[in-house]
Amino acid sequence: MSEMKQLPIRFPADVKAWLSDQARLNGSSQNSEVIRAVRERMERQEAATA
Repeated sequence: MSEMKQLPIRFPADVKAWLSDQARLNGSSQNSEVIRAVRERMERQEAATA
């Protein structure tokens, strides 16, 4: 597993609410939901440039 780094980040209220809802629906943490969303974006960008 790769090294973990902390990143303090602030979200607009609507994004925070969406993250909270997604975490509850998926039985995961809000942190996991942020990572999932970023990784999906990374994969789309990599696929578009391949």
